[in-house]
Amino acid sequence: MPEFPDITVYIEALEKRILGRKLDRVRIGSLFLLRTAVPPVEAVQSSKAVALRRIGKRIAIAFDNDHWLVFHLMIAGRLHWKAKSVKPDGRRVLAAFDFVLEGRESPAVPEAAALGPKARNAAKTGTLTLTEAGSRKQASLHVIAGEEALRKLDPGGIDVFAATPEQFASRLMSANHTLKRALTDPRLFSGIGNAYSDEILHHARLSPVALTQRLNADETRALHESARCVLAQWTENLRKEAGGDFPENVTAFREGMAVHGKYRQPCPVCGSKVQRIRYASNETNYCPTCQTGGRLLADRALSRILREDWPRSLDEMEER
Repeated sequence: MPEFPDITVYIEALEKRILGRKLDRVRIGSLFLLRTAVPPVEAVQSSKAVALRRIGKRIAIAFDNDHWLVFHLMIAGRLHWKAKSVKPDGRRVLAAFDFVLEGRESPAVPEAAALGPKARNAAKTGTLTLTEAGSRKQASLHVIAGEEALRKLDPGGIDVFAATPEQFASRLMSANHTLKRALTDPRLFSGIGNAYSDEILHHARLSPVALTQRLNADETRALHESARCVLAQWTENLRKEAGGDFPENVTAFREGMAVHGKYRQPCPVCGSKVQRIRYASNETNYCPTCQTGGRLLADRALSRILREDWPRSLDEMEER
């Protein structure tokens, strides 16, 4: 699922391409995508895009008639920018939004030279498409009228960059949850999901199952600093990867990550094998040496099967 760094880079790419442009046509190819009926999606047609905003893991596009398009990409949804119009097929391409640049110049639209080479041909027109891989169609689109309606879509999580250390600690300890659950709760923190919570906890050298209300002041401060550091670094990494073109390689599994998606691979800090806890369709990745004092966290499925044979440490696992 795209998280804070991915959403930020998406928004920056869209700002260069659609601000000041008229949304000429909207085509919805999947009935499952559109989650609102009033106002109709046609309400944004012929209106000009004037602002973009991140709301948690959502992308909101504002138009000059006080209407908004709000996208939630969920796990497999992705955005793409095409120089030519694309017809949505309802299977993979769920929607298409055709933008046109009115007049010869617009101060809100950068010079084509400011874009990457692939984007220069789209200086006059372009189509934003939403695709979703797989058969589970979870991505959503809301058409919203006014700021008040938009606020209702915000789950209320705070931005770790805007929060002071004291505000971060207060929100973290507002309930006694595991750190993994707290970081990924959109009511507590904005834009952090499964992938970057793993990276943040590894950077802070904290166990994903440590309870929030048992952290001391130094650990809470370290977690706040790690969240800011990891999200800022990965946002910059993704900017460089896109190189001015529209971001296409949006994934939760990246080569430079320390632990997320690195099960049984060596930790880049200590060399120990990265371990994981699997639950439902998610998993938590961690380094036992850096984060849990060498203790293996019980995988719910395997520990139920193995019971007393479940290894409690890396040494015990290696012996077996």
